[in-house]
Amino acid sequence: MSRLGPVAFDVVLVIVFAAIGRRSHDHGLNVVGVLETAAPFVCGAAVGWLVAALVTDLTPRSPWFGLIVAVGAVVVGMALRALFGAPVAWSFVAVAFTALTVFLVGWRAIAALLASRG
Repeated sequence: MSRLGPVAFDVVLVIVFAAIGRRSHDHGLNVVGVLETAAPFVCGAAVGWLVAALVTDLTPRSPWFGLIVAVGAVVVGMALRALFGAPVAWSFVAVAFTALTVFLVGWRAIAALLASRG
């Protein structure tokens, strides 16, 4: 995986999260709708990436790095949603945090496990 691989994979997973959410709430899976839903969380993930890269010595493939990205995605993503008038229910915050943590930490944990097995 190239240096941009983890960034691209995170973005894809955030978009998958948005698509799953739209599908489960019958909002449709059109490309524009999914990207509109994903956009605040992608922005938040970018903030998480910057924070993790600037404040830690973690590698982008570290599960802890992924946790920082997930927190950024949720905190900034929800703030942007609220700023633009979209609903931010606590249940949605909990689901988003759980799903994005599973996605963004999960792939890193699996990769670390596979790497340790050599």
